[in-house]
Amino acid sequence: MHLSQVRLNLVYKKMSDINDLRNKMDAVTLEMINLLKTRTDIAKEIGEVKKNIGKGVADEEREDNLRGKIMQVSKEIGLNETLASKFLNFLLNESIKVQSENKQTHLSIFLKAKSLEQKGKKIIHMEVGEPDFSPPEIVKKSLSEVFEKGFMKYGQAKGMPIFREALAKYVSEKFNTKSTYENIIVSPGARFSIFSAISTLLNPGDEMIVIEPAWPAYKDCALNAGIKVRTINTTLEEKWEPSIEQIKKVINSNTKMIVLNYPNNPTGKILPEKLQDDIIEIVKENNLYVLSDEIYSQYVKTNWKSILSYNYEKSIVTQSFSKSHAMTGFRIGYAIADKKIIEQMAKLEALCLTNVSEPVQYVAMKALEEDTTNNSKIIQKRLDMLSEKTKEIGLEFTIPDGAMYIFAKINQKGFDGVEFANNSLEKGLAVAPGEGFGNYKDFIRISACQDEKTLMEGMHILGNIMRDN
Repeated sequence: MHLSQVRLNLVYKKMSDINDLRNKMDAVTLEMINLLKTRTDIAKEIGEVKKNIGKGVADEEREDNLRGKIMQVSKEIGLNETLASKFLNFLLNESIKVQSENKQTHLSIFLKAKSLEQKGKKIIHMEVGEPDFSPPEIVKKSLSEVFEKGFMKYGQAKGMPIFREALAKYVSEKFNTKSTYENIIVSPGARFSIFSAISTLLNPGDEMIVIEPAWPAYKDCALNAGIKVRTINTTLEEKWEPSIEQIKKVINSNTKMIVLNYPNNPTGKILPEKLQDDIIEIVKENNLYVLSDEIYSQYVKTNWKSILSYNYEKSIVTQSFSKSHAMTGFRIGYAIADKKIIEQMAKLEALCLTNVSEPVQYVAMKALEEDTTNNSKIIQKRLDMLSEKTKEIGLEFTIPDGAMYIFAKINQKGFDGVEFANNSLEKGLAVAPGEGFGNYKDFIRISACQDEKTLMEGMHILGNIMRDN
């Protein structure tokens, strides 16, 4: 037999071996798919039971126990622990998605309220964080300038350079930091900056820490990107402050980011400076990204400092014109970060949007010239009034340090915030169920985004509902 024929036979033999191995791998994969279907069906059953007994979706303690068992098995069988942990995170996320399909938040209540209004029902909106006052007067004037000044073209994904320069100057002065236009990316609302930061900086199977109660978009964006959220639950009794031990406990090799939101939505909490300093030290020690949502920084009444003040290169701060300038419908926000991070976020923004509307960018740039401190005074006065009324009704809460909400606990046996919020709509009042911000079924969020007369009317309705219950 010629040498070439021997080599050819050897190749055929190896190809046959490869096909056999591929067939085995295919069989294992198909078995995994069948098991995934079985697991998903069980997750749905668990979700129904949890819903019926009023239990939250996430169970961090049980997840940690399972994670420990999987790490142990991985060591025993010689499987890479990081790979095993990422696969577990995928499975846990799928369970959460299945069990969260019908979860109701402030947005779902808002949409129901709007539907009732279309049918002629009068609703007092205390469920959403949308300022009722108008944008600065300069916004009206600048809208008419857009055409003649030619701000109507395709532009850079990061935003118009002239606008980014203005934002850099504004940020540097307001937050006592040194930012340039290279540190700024403009987005259609702060939500998209949050989405792009999570989606571009983290990979499927990575982990992200969220301190609850929290705006639900952080979790939703992470789930969409295949990121596992590790939740830290804070309590009213502990003044909504996380402990350093809680944070250290959830950090592992897959942890890549922590989300901070202070002043907090929904509690209005601002962290003590020493606690925030300690958190940032942990972040640096573990080389984590810190995503800081600071859109309520306009509405602070106690000491607060931006994450920008730490000059940490892996920090991303999001801001918006929605709250500070009452420009919710304009959909304009921005992020401040190291220019390398901005470059990564810009790639996704270019893919999804091309660029943010130039007319809207121009209007927002002009809005920066206006002093909006009076907005803060209006909201603070309303919050003070709401605090007094909430005390009179007998609800438990902490006086907010900022933002525009009161997060109140209802001390009634078997209280269900979702059921309460839906029933309140029939009485003409819209409030946000606490469940939308984490495992806080016995809480509701009350927004100070109406004039005082309307808020008083809303609190009167709330008081009557509480007495009837």
